[in-house]
Parts: sequence; C-alpha cells; structure tokens
Amino acid sequence: MFTGSIVAIITPMTNDGNIDKVSLKKLVNYHLKSGTSGIVAVGTTGESATLDHHEHIEVIKLVLEYADGRIPVIAGTGANSTTEAINLTKQVENLGVKGCLTVTPYYNKPTQEGLYQHFKVIAENTELPQILYNVPGRTGCDMKPDTVARLASIKNIVGLKDATGDLSRVYTTRRLVGDDFILLSGDDVTFLEFLLLGGNGVISVTANIAAAQMANICQLAFDGKGEQARRLNDDLVSLHNHLFIESNPIPVKWACQRLGLIAEGKLRLPMTVLTENSQSIVEKALKLAKLI
Repeated sequence: MFTGSIVAIITPMTNDGNIDKVSLKKLVNYHLKSGTSGIVAVGTTGESATLDHHEHIEVIKLVLEYADGRIPVIAGTGANSTTEAINLTKQVENLGVKGCLTVTPYYNKPTQEGLYQHFKVIAENTELPQILYNVPGRTGCDMKPDTVARLASIKNIVGLKDATGDLSRVYTTRRLVGDDFILLSGDDVTFLEFLLLGGNGVISVTANIAAAQMANICQLAFDGKGEQARRLNDDLVSLHNHLFIESNPIPVKWACQRLGLIAEGKLRLPMTVLTENSQSIVEKALKLAKLI
C-alpha cells in the first residue's frame, strides 16, 4: 500500500485565502489518471503549518471524498506537541485514511529518547498505521537510525519517510529494521538511488507536476530497469532541484498554476509568491522536463 510514487499534495487556495475545492478535486483526478500510488494530504507541502485544525481535517476529508477509495490517502498528523499529534490522529481515525505521516517535533528539539517516547505514545493511542517522518532541514531535529529501529518494533509503526538525502541511511536503517519495514524517500533529488538501494518508494514534491513520470520511474526501478529509470529521471533532475529554489511549497505551487493544474498559486503568509527571477529558473526546469 505504501510503495511507489506517493504525492505530497499541495493545498490549493483561492485568492482570498480559502481552500480551493475545485482545484483540489482537479489535482486528485490528475493523480488518479497519472498512476500515482498514494496521496499524502496536509503534509509540509500541503501547508499544514498555516492551516487551523478545522481546515486541516477538512482538507483530509475532501481528498478522501474526491479519491473515493480509488487511491490510498495518508493523513499528515504530526505536531511538536505529542498531545496535539494524538488529537489530530484521533480525528482522522474513522475517516477512511490508510495511515498517518507523523513528522518529528519541530522547534523544541527533543532528544532521541524524547523522539522515541513521542512516537510510541502516539502509536499506542491509535490502530492506524504510522509512518515516521524525518526532515531535519525543516525541523531542526534528526531522528537517528537506532531510534527508528526501536520504534519499528511497535506493531503499527510501519515505515519511515527519510528526507535527509543521506543515502548511507538506506543501508544502515534497512539493516536495523529488517525487510518488512517500509522505507520511503522524502528527497526527490536522491529518490531514485534510494529506491535502487532497496527503498520502497518516495513521498514526492515533484509528483505534484510530473506525476506520470515519477510513477514510471518508480516502476522501472522496481522492475530492475535502473538504466531506463535513470534516463527518464534525467529529464526531471533540474526540476527536483529547482522546486526547492525557494522554500517548499512556493515553487511547486507556482508550477502547478503555470501548468493549469490549479486556478491560483496563492500561499499563506509567511510564505510569499515565487520571485520573478526564480520563476524563470523553474520555467526552464519545466521545459527540460518536457512539461511545457
């Protein structure tokens, strides 16, 4: 269920800052047609940090409604407060999501023991499968492979999204957690090598705008066709890099609007619109990816 190209879907917004339901439905249908393996709703790319709790749950419900059981939906339910993370998890338990993506606590910088206790308590308060999310570049907190291994012994902690970009961790973590634990890349730049080293999939920003290409690359990698996968991925390398030329999801939202996937590229403060200089760079990457 949690394999292949899983999109970290954006949350489209209207110019007045409300959730753009029409564009969100259009995005879900785009992924259904493109072979995307799953959707993460309200992760980092979905601007979870600027949505209030009501909106957070509303977006998850909308994605589930539009997906209508045709593609697995994973809910972003992380928080830097353990109590808040449990509360969000409880709110999605009976909605139909297939699991939760739970980020390491940001800002308060817990110890490795604090991380272990945080995720352990969340898992003990739900039956939903839990995917750990390690993204130290955003959170200032790095969950080490030994801690992941401790958590992997908990029944409903089933996987890890690793956004460190450190490919040595694929081998190290796999050796510690065994073959049944799911390892997902959270770094589009290195995701293909991650898969070829034994990873199970990617939770991708690039898949927002190159969904079919990302799905095809994953399938080629799984089929042992690494060279074909590399050739296809070569077209996306510039895109993988330049979708982070400014803070995610600023560039990918602009690109979604540029490609007509959403009506507006609106973001909420403190995120601001992609600068003109960066727009020309992302535009060039879109051309190299043969998307325009």
